[in-house]
Amino acid sequence: MKPGIVAVPERREHSNHAEVARMLAIDIIAGRAKEGSKLAGDAELMLRFGVSRPVLRESVKTLVAKGLLTTKARVGTVVRERAAWNMFDGDLLAWHLQAGIDRRFLDDLAEIRLAVEPRAAALAAERRTEADLAAMRAGLAAMQREPSDSVAFANADLALHVAVANASGNPFMRSVGGVIDVALRASFLLSAPVEEPERDIVIMTHRKIVDAIAARDVEGAADAMVAVIFNGLRRHGATRSEPSERLPGSHRLIAPSRLLTDKD
Repeated sequence: MKPGIVAVPERREHSNHAEVARMLAIDIIAGRAKEGSKLAGDAELMLRFGVSRPVLRESVKTLVAKGLLTTKARVGTVVRERAAWNMFDGDLLAWHLQAGIDRRFLDDLAEIRLAVEPRAAALAAERRTEADLAAMRAGLAAMQREPSDSVAFANADLALHVAVANASGNPFMRSVGGVIDVALRASFLLSAPVEEPERDIVIMTHRKIVDAIAARDVEGAADAMVAVIFNGLRRHGATRSEPSERLPGSHRLIAPSRLLTDKD
């Protein structure tokens, strides 16, 4: 295994075709099956996985739907370029963790989080309800209560971020929960255990998100979310630049209610 890559223990799936799809996908994600290369023939793959032709073909159909493979007449089944993959697919995100976490993947996750989560926090600052705040505070309280090297701590962190996305009131923001989940779990695997005083910094930066949303501070909520994402990147050394270089003013957000009222 290459330096800088962390493998996650494999999780068994619920059916033969799902398991075959998972193993083929991991080969593709890990680079063992190269972009543009042709998969082995049905007979070889059936022997390798110990499955029937219908099961194998169902597995291939699954990966075609997710953008990893394509079938071509008189050619066979070919691995597609990474740009064609459906990176928001929950299975594909989970398979990335199982294939091994590399720095490129972490940076890619961070960039999509920076594009979405600060905006979600800004929307949450304007639209949140008391129930939303209670969910965020419950996540924060669990982070304070649980050991920082535990799965429960990672789950509490995720619960807080999901609560922010829910408070945005935008279903598209909520739909990226799988990306946030994978990003946080990858970060947890690379940086755990979080020692003192780093644990205090993690909790403090998350508290700033909740406090800004509670105060209906749109810019403060966005800035606090940016700080949390970059603090996570700093802990495992994945970031290539500082927040000011990544986000030249783009996290300075207009309050949603002003979009329809401000005059040019």
